[in-house]
Amino acid sequence: MVATLLLGALGARLWFLQTVEAEALQSRVDESRTRTILVPPERGQVFDADGRLLAGNDEVLNVVVSWDVLRTATDRAAVFQRLSGWVGVPVEEMEARFDSGDYSPLRPLPVAEDVSEEVVTALRERSEDFPGVSWDRSYRRVYPYAPLAAHVVGYMGAITAEDEAHYKALGYDTSKVGEDVGRSGVELYYETLLHGEWGRIVYEIDSAGHIVREVSRSEPVNGNDIQLSIDLDLQQYAESLLQAKLRVQRGWQAENPFVRKPNGTRARMSPNHGPTQHYSAPAGAVTVMDHETGAVRAMASYPTFDARWFGAGISSEKFEELFVHKIPGTERDDPDRSAIINRAVQGQYNLGSTFKPFVAYAALESNMLTPGSYYHDDGIYESFSLADDDRCARKEIKCEWRNAVCGNGYPCQYGSINVAGALAVSSDAFFYRIGETLFVQPGTNYELLGDWIKVFAFGRDTGIDLPHEFDGRVPDNENKAELVEAGVLHPSETPRLLLGDVVNMAIGQGLMAATPIQLAVNYGALANGGYLMVPRVIHAIYPPNTPAALEPGYGDLGRAVPVETSPPQGNQIPMPTETREAIVHGLRDNVLGIGRNGRTTTAGELFGWQYNSLPWTIDVAGKTGTAQGANSFPWNDSSVFAAFSLEDEHPYTVVAYLEKAGYGSRAAGPVVKCLFLALSDETLLAPVEIADPLDVTSDRLAQPAPQVDLSCMTGTDGDNIRPRPPTITADID
Repeated sequence: MVATLLLGALGARLWFLQTVEAEALQSRVDESRTRTILVPPERGQVFDADGRLLAGNDEVLNVVVSWDVLRTATDRAAVFQRLSGWVGVPVEEMEARFDSGDYSPLRPLPVAEDVSEEVVTALRERSEDFPGVSWDRSYRRVYPYAPLAAHVVGYMGAITAEDEAHYKALGYDTSKVGEDVGRSGVELYYETLLHGEWGRIVYEIDSAGHIVREVSRSEPVNGNDIQLSIDLDLQQYAESLLQAKLRVQRGWQAENPFVRKPNGTRARMSPNHGPTQHYSAPAGAVTVMDHETGAVRAMASYPTFDARWFGAGISSEKFEELFVHKIPGTERDDPDRSAIINRAVQGQYNLGSTFKPFVAYAALESNMLTPGSYYHDDGIYESFSLADDDRCARKEIKCEWRNAVCGNGYPCQYGSINVAGALAVSSDAFFYRIGETLFVQPGTNYELLGDWIKVFAFGRDTGIDLPHEFDGRVPDNENKAELVEAGVLHPSETPRLLLGDVVNMAIGQGLMAATPIQLAVNYGALANGGYLMVPRVIHAIYPPNTPAALEPGYGDLGRAVPVETSPPQGNQIPMPTETREAIVHGLRDNVLGIGRNGRTTTAGELFGWQYNSLPWTIDVAGKTGTAQGANSFPWNDSSVFAAFSLEDEHPYTVVAYLEKAGYGSRAAGPVVKCLFLALSDETLLAPVEIADPLDVTSDRLAQPAPQVDLSCMTGTDGDNIRPRPPTITADID
């Protein structure tokens, strides 16, 4: 009976193995008799508008060893000992690689990277002495013109733990020392397009692990090449202007004025500073966009970085020295020194008076006023909805707002002005009135101004093909409550919009936040008649392996046929002719210097005869802006200027934002003016040179952009290049 039971069980098991599990077992047998080797693709190249190679690849030869010959400690020691002298790698380092578990079992163990052709040839000639030893190719990312356009092009880095599942599903080598991927810029946004597909070679092996024959092979598919819309000549000039003007502004000083304190006494605005304080001017951004197509011609952000640091093999200590900066006395990152952030698409900024054209649009389109409606600006705006509120007299709430001070220390008075005049001279009181009038409209929940502002590309991303774009913020009841809950605003703050919030928004201050690229898209819509173009940095996609041109540093795009181009995309918004003409009229007068009632415009003295009298300069309209910073201290004011061409054949919109750098007409304005002179071919741009090799001993994140002639920044009111003493005004009441 026992024998029968045992034989029955054995028979059942044999039947199960030969029928139910036959296919799975056969697969395991086949697998054990084959070995799959991954073959890396070559990453796609990135070119500028003229075919310059912004990101390419250098082929690297590596010595590798099959895992099969490393099974026993004896065999492993013998192979490593013989190889060490040839490849210049200590045996201990090879053992550490084997023990680390960081390398993919689908690829031979690399024991030496970037070896010479001579070493590979010598090892091949002595293959019988080096069983299981071979060589393969990999690619090292190179940036011939670094650090130019670093924030647009981006950089490469290792796959992080957070991204591992994503890239593993795409077929990437996610082992710890697998492959690098794009971590920012185009390198990240177009990662899968640039990456290509791995190849696979399947070998049949014998019981000893030796290759018997090749079973199958699929060649790697290299990544597609990309051409950007970025013009590197203009890009270099934009970066040079931005960096130079920030340096200049650090030599300028702002006044620390006397003000009346809540207790009625007069004292300096900041008791911790003297009569004047230097601007820190730590950072900024510049964008040049074709407002007819959305193509971005230049995008500069400062501080910048050299992408070659990420492949330089520097120590973690050196990396922290270069890239990690904390606010003194805290563990918080210092935003002023952050180099990786692309401020053109990630900067969270007040826009100052450059925001006023969109408030004017809201007033005109809501029928609050017409282009011919006039308001008398006497320098001080008093709330009409709080006129009978006793708290105003007791100073418990703010019920009046003032224009910026003029040279006499008192708020500027502009007299009787309409929309165009208010934009030309930048009257705050005119826009305070718009803000309050829209705020008190019944049934709008205090959000009417914001609703009109959202017609434009504010409060949402523009769709630019760069990663991590900031959506911006148009203040409403919901996001104000969120800011209070998050502790960004004081817990005692009312968690809904108040009159002060909307009045401040009406002049581009307060809770309003936007990016320079959003400002460029929206000014572009004023320029092109109401089309919010999707900004793009990619121009065309090409098949892999675009050949090099005869001229060093270029690809021969003339010998390649694009597989895809980037057509213009945009959304039309209502832009009645009467509304647009009133706004553009004011912006044009701002640049021409056509003031109102004896008051000059904010940009007229900057452009003056030097720009407007030249015969070939592009006709432009624009607006200055000065955005208040922390504690409203004048030295924390940021400078912004936005302008667009009025000529169809030169459809450019240019925006500059210089943080903590002073007035819009003094810092950002001169940068925009110089760029329009270059776009008018009035300025000869310096040639772009291939970068010198990276100095790994340097303590600089990037070498400075080339020096440029700054005489284009001068205005009729004096020199904007050499700092002058600050203006000391009378006491401010």
